Amino acid sequence: MIWSEPVKRRRFLLATAASYARIFGANDRLGMALIGCGRRGRDVMKAFLDTSRAELRVAADVYDEQRGRARSSLGKAAFECVRHEDAFARRDVDAVLIAAPDHWHLRLATEALGAGKHVYLEKPAVHQRHECERLLAASIASNRVCQVGTQQRSGQHYHRAKEEIFANNRLGTVTHVRATWSDFPWQARRIAPKPKPAGLDWERFLGPAPRRPFEWARYDSWRCYRDYGGGILADILNHWADVAQWMLSDASPKSAAVAGGVQHLKDGRENPDSVAAVIEYASWNLSFESTILPVPDDRPTVLFMGTAGTLDLARASYIYTPRQGAPLVVKAEGSLEAAHVRNFLDAVKANRRPNAPVEAAIEGLRPCFLAREAYWKIHG
Repeated sequence: MIWSEPVKRRRFLLATAASYARIFGANDRLGMALIGCGRRGRDVMKAFLDTSRAELRVAADVYDEQRGRARSSLGKAAFECVRHEDAFARRDVDAVLIAAPDHWHLRLATEALGAGKHVYLEKPAVHQRHECERLLAASIASNRVCQVGTQQRSGQHYHRAKEEIFANNRLGTVTHVRATWSDFPWQARRIAPKPKPAGLDWERFLGPAPRRPFEWARYDSWRCYRDYGGGILADILNHWADVAQWMLSDASPKSAAVAGGVQHLKDGRENPDSVAAVIEYASWNLSFESTILPVPDDRPTVLFMGTAGTLDLARASYIYTPRQGAPLVVKAEGSLEAAHVRNFLDAVKANRRPNAPVEAAIEGLRPCFLAREAYWKIHG
């Protein structure tokens, strides 16, 4: 079973000096391919380019307009293509940023690793539970860095909370963790039907998903559909459950219960627009509330409640409130996105383990799979 795999299984062998002289050459820049040129892919690639330590050499996407948007916002790549295989075959590509829909993650990551490329893989690492073993095996066999995009793992204040609050047991016994994050206007859009654009390869978009006739909404708002993504029970729960499990050193959820559904946006979407989930662990419970509707949410957070105090841990800062005494506020330093891509680049250069390796990503998906399975048992 994947859950019994020890983290220590992962080995990184030292690369030869010649191979790293090629990867980080005279300009000290990593040659990268962007696979999936949508909004998220462009944002993360910009973070790479802003380091001045990476070059965009290939832009690959199934839709020509997305490749054009990448060209406009990131600059022209040396090569553009529809087929990811063409990107992976190029010798000037050392690393791959995968920002395609979730149902493509396993195939793209395993093929990139098999081609000898380092991989920065947007979360969730895989779309389905049964895909975890294959991704882990490919990562171990490749001797390449594979970083998953749970960027909290590179945040200095997150590491400080882990070391100063949790390692010193300053919360006492933690009984409950409450995670909230709402208001996602991009997923709340109503998508009007339109004919398939000439420059969109619909069959390649479907890839490993079931064959279906073209629907613009399934392409333009794919996170709303079960075939291609898990919605907020993957996108958002993955982030906050990973934080909770990391801080509490417990990645063994036992069960999940979920309430909610498509309660407000009756537009044909399948994944829920609003959910409340409770995930049970051996000695604590994680409650998660999220809606894509515009509910005011100025501070998405993970709140740890213990017998000796509470910790409100958010991306902007954390607030530790002891049972007695004044609260301690620690603010974040810099961009989590920038820190995470720098960690990836450092890991590639030194051939070392990144902050968010595949093993940790799979652990962070366990509560997501439990929650999704509980949801679809009711709504399927």
